[in-house]
Amino acid sequence: MQISAEPIIYGLIFVAVLVLVEGIYLTVFGKSISLNSRVNRRLDLLEKGSARDEVLEQLRKEMSQHLNSKGIPLYSILADKAQKANIAFSPRQLIIIMAILCVIAFVGLTVGTQAGLPVRIIVAIGMGVGGVYVWVNNKAKKRLALIEEQLPDAVELMVRSLRVGHPFSSAVNIVAKEVPDPLGSEFGVIGDESAYGRDITDSLKSLAERMDMQDLRFLAVAVTIQQQSGGNLAEILHGLAQVIRARFKLFRRVKAITAEAKWSGMFLSVFPILALVMINVIKPDYYDEVRDTAAFIPACLIVGTFLTVNVIFMKIMVNIKV
Repeated sequence: MQISAEPIIYGLIFVAVLVLVEGIYLTVFGKSISLNSRVNRRLDLLEKGSARDEVLEQLRKEMSQHLNSKGIPLYSILADKAQKANIAFSPRQLIIIMAILCVIAFVGLTVGTQAGLPVRIIVAIGMGVGGVYVWVNNKAKKRLALIEEQLPDAVELMVRSLRVGHPFSSAVNIVAKEVPDPLGSEFGVIGDESAYGRDITDSLKSLAERMDMQDLRFLAVAVTIQQQSGGNLAEILHGLAQVIRARFKLFRRVKAITAEAKWSGMFLSVFPILALVMINVIKPDYYDEVRDTAAFIPACLIVGTFLTVNVIFMKIMVNIKV
């Protein structure tokens, strides 16, 4: 029995691409971009001696640079995710990294496989671009999940600050100092913008739209209504904190209930591809007798279409809307 290692080499090269992206990011920025740091990045920059306006300018540039580059043809597929992940790399740097990873993947495919030149080029581009996209997407998911988890505590912290007599702008600054990243730096930018003359409700709306998060929209709307109509903002935010926490618990409960269905759908979607890879590894000549027939290519296209439709429908079936 002849065993082919090429499918395994493809997988190892893609994993190596993901590790390289993370390694480059940590090498360039180190712990300054870590989401696990107790001191948020804005306070860290201020403690290093940077002026408040310089820190604000730097953070605002990082928060808007990706959406501002959405018109770049190749970069448009990354812009929205990179914005939500707040990737510190500039769009130009990310494109350069994609190009470098494509070259590294091509070299790996050339050394480790016997694929033809067109196949190596296409697969290398797919690995370079796809690896960066997967990495950015994972960063965005982790960051949004952390913001959702931090938001109820941040709102309750503002409620306690308002009840002891602080104005809303001071409550926002307290959140910026006490809450770690990612929400701490975001509220720090809002507090700095308010200090330099921007309306705080506009900053909250901008944050909600940039993160595309419903709970942040609730917060922006609640503050806007209170400023226009009056009322006890502390009580309004207290009720909002309870609603956000209840929504968060409901989402977690739904996620736990649907976990089995999601994993089943993922397994059923991935299993045909894994079976194809294992066939090629264990018996590379399995398709030799039919490879030269006229029906082989059309049959492969039909099977590929059905697999794609299967993945789409499985994703639709397990995507529970709350």
